Amino acid sequence: MSESKQEEETTVRNALSARELEWAKNSPELLAKHSAANGKIVRTRFPPEPNGYLHIGHAKSMNMNFFLAFEKLGVAEENRRTVFRYDDTNPDAETEEFIDSLKRDVAWLGWTPEKTTYSSDNFGKLHELAVQLIKKGLAYCCDMTKAEMEIQRELAMKRASAKSGGKDPDVDHPIPSADILPGRNRNTSVERNLEIFDKMKRGLYDEGTWTLRLKMDFESANPNMYDLVAYRIKYTSHPHAGDGWCIYPAYDFTHGICDSLEEIDYSICTLEFETRREPYYWILWALDMFRPNVYEMSRLNCQYTVLSKRRLLKLVNNNYVRGWDDPRMPTISGLRRRGYTKEIVNRFCNDLGATRASNVIEYEKLATTARACLSETSQRAMAALEPILITISNWKDHENTTLTFPVQNSPTDASLGEHSITLTPTFYIDSSDFRLEDSKEFYGLAPNKAVGIKYHGGNIICDEVKKEGDKVKELVCRLDSSDDRPKPKTWISWVPSDGIACEVRVYNHLFTVPEPTELWEDELNPESEIVYENAIIDPSVSALVDSSKIDKWQSNAALQFERMGYFVVDFDTTYDHSTKKGKLVFNRTVSLKEEASIKKLSKKEEEANAARKAKQAADKAAKEARMKIEPKDLFRLAEEYKGKYSKFADDTGLPTHDADGTELTKSAIKKLAKEQKKHAQTLAKFKASAAK
Repeated sequence: MSESKQEEETTVRNALSARELEWAKNSPELLAKHSAANGKIVRTRFPPEPNGYLHIGHAKSMNMNFFLAFEKLGVAEENRRTVFRYDDTNPDAETEEFIDSLKRDVAWLGWTPEKTTYSSDNFGKLHELAVQLIKKGLAYCCDMTKAEMEIQRELAMKRASAKSGGKDPDVDHPIPSADILPGRNRNTSVERNLEIFDKMKRGLYDEGTWTLRLKMDFESANPNMYDLVAYRIKYTSHPHAGDGWCIYPAYDFTHGICDSLEEIDYSICTLEFETRREPYYWILWALDMFRPNVYEMSRLNCQYTVLSKRRLLKLVNNNYVRGWDDPRMPTISGLRRRGYTKEIVNRFCNDLGATRASNVIEYEKLATTARACLSETSQRAMAALEPILITISNWKDHENTTLTFPVQNSPTDASLGEHSITLTPTFYIDSSDFRLEDSKEFYGLAPNKAVGIKYHGGNIICDEVKKEGDKVKELVCRLDSSDDRPKPKTWISWVPSDGIACEVRVYNHLFTVPEPTELWEDELNPESEIVYENAIIDPSVSALVDSSKIDKWQSNAALQFERMGYFVVDFDTTYDHSTKKGKLVFNRTVSLKEEASIKKLSKKEEEANAARKAKQAADKAAKEARMKIEPKDLFRLAEEYKGKYSKFADDTGLPTHDADGTELTKSAIKKLAKEQKKHAQTLAKFKASAAK
């Protein structure tokens, strides 16, 4: 090995060091072979599973693997390499849609991988290595059921815990039968294991009947060393590999081997995988393959959202959101649709950095980053979400004056150009800028009150209010351009009569609480999306928002609606600039920071806030009521279960018959038992928290 490479590896170990294991040590021969393959190159990998869309947590991982890790290590740019690998070992959950979305999101964020690989491309090699382990006596075929494996695992954990506590496991937790621990198949001969594994490969067994397990260590304190499953039978076509396999390797068996085959220097993952370090290195030790450095960092947890793939999938499948790319979703596609650009996402991840300390990031940090980026690049435009028609009663007195005004697209950057805006005899203001009853803290328009109008500079005075029912539809106003007119407290924005009709979707937090709990579905914000179907925007943006320029896989045109916030054109848009026909849709990316203290909320937003507060109060009351119910009484007393069941087991409280007396199936009772267990865990946490 060259001296420079040795120095570089020393730097790497110091920069991204973690818990060391004896199995992790490479022999001089393996180090020499790896050094010959990589030279001065330092290689990382980004290996998502294509079982959903990438989210903001993956963006942090990309930032680490494509950029930050190299910065920490001081690696020269010409020596940086990152492999983008599809970790596609579970065909039941993976689809072509997910595979395509991953590729597009990586490219959109600006990352260029050295190469794109698939774990499934190594299926042949992985099978060959599994056979090697069988021949070494380090893997065996097992016909234990999932339930039996759970019993085996629980017993091994109890015995390990007793041993670590200085107790005799044979006394405290004796082994009832060798069929359970170490298991009835563990000492099967190599020849018999090879025969069974071959039959598994040829499709001669049913799903769930046999697995291939690694012969690891049932006395370890780490449950991940309890003879992990390396292969299982699945009669499912693979979206990338096709129909050639009916046995598939497990994640734990696959990813370390793929890291080694791809000459990865740094295998970077999140802290929940820290206990997987032992099996990762054990497998590579057993196969005498190169062992990359493993580094675990804290995962990204962000307020008012969830990043669990299971929960995200449920949000989509239960139609809580429009889809994986809904602007309320924390997915890359959702963020892009909401108007977050790659610069915003990458700057946010860069500012966060990568540490081993767990924390929850305030959503406002992402919003602040968005404002900083968008304020530099967004064209300004005036809009009204809930328009009120203004009719100028003395228009004839002003029609010979200059009523078309040049407006800079950005007040701070002249290079972004300008557009013109024309005051018309009728125009629109937003309903939030008008009140029937004035007050000292309100600067907007009210009956018999003067307020300035932007760019024209004159005042309008409201003389008459026209309503339809309780709703204000039109204000008859005088325009005052006299030199001695009173100076108004503010100048409101407006939209000329030839403004473009549009739909505006205002997005709020997806959840009503910063950190969703186990009852997360009850904590969804019913006002996370407020749709203004009759909004209007000034016509200067017409060419910018033409549907021919809209692409769901790219960042679309962003605007700052003056005094409202930053908005982006949604890909539901069909608007044609040449014909002025079609639907125009905007999504709010983020509000203006400074508006919070001076701008009155629209009626819809006030109603939404009231509804949100009412729901929060109701949710809190429901949660407190639920936390008074003991697990055994859950299905009798909890509001959502009342009237559903007629008979219950005396010892557990689990329902045995539904409301009409039909006996429940074992599967249904098992699901209810899981709900009861979940409630017991939540109740225990609640009681512990209340006791502090």
